[in-house]
Amino acid sequence: MNDNEEANKSKGGAIGAVIGTLVLAAACAVGGWIANDLWPKKEAEKPQMPQMVTTVAVKAVEERVYNLPEKFVAHAEAMQEVDLLPQVDGYIKEIKFKEGDIVKAGSVLYVLDDERYRAVANQRKADLEAAEAEARRAERYWERMQKADARGITQKERDDAEAGADKAKAAVLQAKANLVVAEYDLKKAVVVAPISGQIGKTSAHVGDYVAPSKGALARIVQIDPIRVTFPLTDRAYIGWRAALKKGKAPDYRMRLILPDGSEYGEEGKWDFDDNEMSKDTATIIMRLSFPNPDRMLIPNSYVTLLTDRKVPPKMASIPQQAIFDLTGGSQGVWVLKDDETVEERVVEVREMSEGWSPVVSGLKLGEKVVISGTGKLAPGMKVKVVEPTMNDDLDPNYQSPVKE
Repeated sequence: MNDNEEANKSKGGAIGAVIGTLVLAAACAVGGWIANDLWPKKEAEKPQMPQMVTTVAVKAVEERVYNLPEKFVAHAEAMQEVDLLPQVDGYIKEIKFKEGDIVKAGSVLYVLDDERYRAVANQRKADLEAAEAEARRAERYWERMQKADARGITQKERDDAEAGADKAKAAVLQAKANLVVAEYDLKKAVVVAPISGQIGKTSAHVGDYVAPSKGALARIVQIDPIRVTFPLTDRAYIGWRAALKKGKAPDYRMRLILPDGSEYGEEGKWDFDDNEMSKDTATIIMRLSFPNPDRMLIPNSYVTLLTDRKVPPKMASIPQQAIFDLTGGSQGVWVLKDDETVEERVVEVREMSEGWSPVVSGLKLGEKVVISGTGKLAPGMKVKVVEPTMNDDLDPNYQSPVKE
């Protein structure tokens, strides 16, 4: 190898060494960058996140009147109803009412042709007078026979006189009975209202021939007062009876909701309960009496009965918006603790009334429950309390600032 070749070889080795050094340095730099990203940083180097504080509104558990009405499907029925049947036969001469009228007991409704019955009554009066005259004659004869000398009359004549007097007395009684029947028939030729109420459609008109066998002339239904019935379960009935026996039965207020949704203006009074339980439904029919001066309650119509207490009890209650459903079907609330953290608590409540639910268990009077802002809460979370936005659910005396 000559001198030129050795020089070139030495030059190339130096250049290769430089290039290798640069590549190694680059690799180390890249590795350091990667290691810097992958290697865990110290806790002190992590960015500090500000702790979130949820804003909530709370309301204290307070004692409120609880008077949720119990609802029943009820049935209106007449206290009295009667079909007008003619007691005698004859032609109708007059009708003294208009269909649909309110009639009073004793008022004349139908007048039948009574000429035949009047003639019979007159005949029976004449028969009575004749019988009474014969009875007086037979009595005088019997008195003479008693005073006569026993030697001048026979015993048979005496017995015949006594029998004649007795027979005449019996004839008088028979004539009186016949007159009573005749006068009864004459009286029944006029059909009167046996009860007060509303009369319906007449089935006969002037000139029609009517008889007891031909059916009713019309129907009268008493509508004021009116009766309302509803079914009570056997368990509730036993509880009610037991409370009555102990003298602790609450005094209930009885109201009605009409089919159009309006509230009936009169309150009902207790009438009576039925004398047997239904074996099919295990219920007993209870009966109330309602004034019905305006005829708003119609017999055989259906209404909704509301029963609540005249003197309602007070119970620890919370706003309905504080309650939420938990897994498993139970219900819970968020309770504000003294350190302004919240605690989830299971509660048992009754049905809501006017936006509030009575608490059966799980809370005490004075404890505060969250009523808004519950969606972001977790147990032990710190919260900021603000005043609740008042409304008619929270405050019954609330008046909206917006005039409608």
